[in-house]
Amino acid sequence: MSAPAITPVFVRLKLSLLRNGLRQSGGRKAAYIASAVFALLFAALQLIGLIALRGQAHAESLIVLAVAVLGLGWAVMPLFFPSGDETLDPTRLVMLPLRPRPLIRALLTASLVGIGPLFTLCLLVGSVVAVARGGAAFAVGVVAVVLALLVCVALARAVAAANVRLLTSRKGRDLAVLSGLVIAIGAQVVNFGAQRIGASGLGELDPVAEVLQWVPPASAIAAVHAVGEGSYGLATAQLALTAGALVALLAVWSRHLTRLMTSPDGSTLATAETAARERSSTGLGRLLPAGRTGTVMERSLRYVWRDPKIKAAWVTSLAIGLIVPVFNAWQGTGSVYFACFAAGMLGIQMYNQFGQDTSAFWIVAMTISSTRDAYVELRARAYALLLITLPYATLVTVVTTAMLGDWRRLPEALGLSFALLGAMLATGAWTSARFPYSIPQEGYKNVAPGQTGLAWISIFGGMIAAAVLCAPVIALTIWLNVSAEGDAWTWLLLPVGAAYGAGLTAVGLRLAAPQTARRLPEILVAVSKG
Repeated sequence: MSAPAITPVFVRLKLSLLRNGLRQSGGRKAAYIASAVFALLFAALQLIGLIALRGQAHAESLIVLAVAVLGLGWAVMPLFFPSGDETLDPTRLVMLPLRPRPLIRALLTASLVGIGPLFTLCLLVGSVVAVARGGAAFAVGVVAVVLALLVCVALARAVAAANVRLLTSRKGRDLAVLSGLVIAIGAQVVNFGAQRIGASGLGELDPVAEVLQWVPPASAIAAVHAVGEGSYGLATAQLALTAGALVALLAVWSRHLTRLMTSPDGSTLATAETAARERSSTGLGRLLPAGRTGTVMERSLRYVWRDPKIKAAWVTSLAIGLIVPVFNAWQGTGSVYFACFAAGMLGIQMYNQFGQDTSAFWIVAMTISSTRDAYVELRARAYALLLITLPYATLVTVVTTAMLGDWRRLPEALGLSFALLGAMLATGAWTSARFPYSIPQEGYKNVAPGQTGLAWISIFGGMIAAAVLCAPVIALTIWLNVSAEGDAWTWLLLPVGAAYGAGLTAVGLRLAAPQTARRLPEILVAVSKG
């Protein structure tokens, strides 16, 4: 008696998971429907745009690059969104009597159900229509679309199977939180590339496309274009390469799947030696001041390194603070003043200091019994931020100045950065005490439900206040630059900006300390809501 086919069972399972997930809450259903409508609308617009490229010079280069980026997206999707599809975790099937090959067929088929595969299908169909010339090219295009879609799905599955132990651990959740960083950096790279293409035309992509046409799944679409050009040997090689990549991915997936379903999970178990080494590590503490100041600084720095959301916020700020001024300087359209973006991005980390502690803030609250205790607590947190922000803001300013070759403006750019940083530390300390809000520990939300207004007031209100506080230094900078004899005195902006920023920080901490000591119960309630 032959075993029943499991592929239809897995397809029904995938549909049941989607249906039951939407039944959990009205909000989740609304979010899913909205995202589905947006994705499908975007896919339709992309399909129309790709078809409109038909006949345009160098259009095939753009399409090959787009399909390669699409494949990259499928590769990294399981790493950054491990909870997006519950069937990505094959360890849930360990106790079932399933063999790898039938299981792979069933999982591969079930993976074709969803918004992502439909979006990919629309993009691939539009790509084939844009590059195909003649009936033979369209016939090959049908095969190319199927191969490219299967490569994308198999790539995602192979990556998920290879990293499933990581993705289901705490470190995997840390990695998922960093997806915002990839999106932020990717947006800047796309913006930079679009500006270069807009200035020089699609011909700029030809050298990149020459390489990517041999990288699956882009090689399948390149084969369609090759058939239209009469290069049947080239098209055959590119299709064979895509098919070979699919076979290799299925083999890798099968090997990891077999290993997962037959070996124990020890990925999250630290050895006794490693745990002892971590407990005995006190190198950071020896470099910090003694007493409460050093203790608070060490705790804050450890949060930056260990807490997933705090780490993600810091890494994103560090990356964007460097990318914006450097990319603009690289294009020759920037200014040394863009370096202040680094100080602004890092200064945001001072906002909602107590909310970052979440429910653990009650331990801190027990150690604050006076305004002096609150002042030392806030001052130590500001010191911890300055350990990173001061050298980093200086480095970004120097790099931007070097790329632009405008060394004369380095002192004033540094002075403005230091003044802005001091203003944000001052307003951040005050809003942390006056408008605290909770940061949920699970999921991707950074604000607990019902506290969005507090977050807006805290961050954007504080940023506006910081800009107003920097007005004297900004006015002085403008006056020295427009004055006939001001160029000889612009170097003064560096000590003036540093002293002004330090003074603002001191005043802000002094004003925030009594607020913190007086409002401890309210702060504790606010930050514990998540």
